[in-house]
Amino acid sequence: MHELSICQQLMIQLNDIALQNNATTIESITLKIGPLSGVEACLLKQAFPFAAAETIAENAELIIEELPVVVQCDQCGTKTSTTTSKLICKQCGDYHTQLISGDEMLLASVELIRAKPSAKLSSMEVNHV
Repeated sequence: MHELSICQQLMIQLNDIALQNNATTIESITLKIGPLSGVEACLLKQAFPFAAAETIAENAELIIEELPVVVQCDQCGTKTSTTTSKLICKQCGDYHTQLISGDEMLLASVELIRAKPSAKLSSMEVNHV
């Protein structure tokens, strides 16, 4: 299951973000994943609690947004969304297309809680990164 190793690498990136922002907790993480990325969203959600255990993101909500497959036609120049099995232009039907999106996995946002610089430890504020 390579989704666990993806989650472990994600935790390294999240820890760096938390350190840079003096965060005490990560509340939520939003990932955008295309169907051609090779990442199974359901397996990623299952692996995340294991990678996040005993970390700053232990109780974080993992939100996964699915991205569409978009191609641009070499023949007519039209950008269209399509399915993973038919990377053809919906406008003219040509199969000479370039993949524009659908193969990526992006860390879209991280919601952090950090201690206010001059406040007591119990005072927290929420920041979106």
